[in-house]
Amino acid sequence: MRYMKRRRQAIGPGAERGLPSDPMDGVANLFDIGLVFIVGLIVTLFSTYRLHDLFNEESEMTIVKKSKDGEMEIITKSKRKIEALKVSKSMGQGEGQRMGVAYRMEDGSMVYVPDGSGN
Repeated sequence: MRYMKRRRQAIGPGAERGLPSDPMDGVANLFDIGLVFIVGLIVTLFSTYRLHDLFNEESEMTIVKKSKDGEMEIITKSKRKIEALKVSKSMGQGEGQRMGVAYRMEDGSMVYVPDGSGN
């Protein structure tokens, strides 16, 4: 019996120095696992939404966001410059001239056909 009691006390970090084991030793491991999980989640989100072009200095991309209340925001990245533009209803109002027609194809792509009038 004495051997079993001594054996139980000798288990854990610091046992070789005669220190009692700390029940909070496993918390550091949980923190490390949390960091790995967060990094994996960020990498997954970037690959799912194909946002890896944000880190490429030579890429150009445009993202259009629309909020629940109908406000739109256009985010444009041109090489190293990123601009955000909030679109308001007054931007699309006014008089203008018809320049052509846009068609949506069956596969979802769009084709713009300019008018031949030249005015």
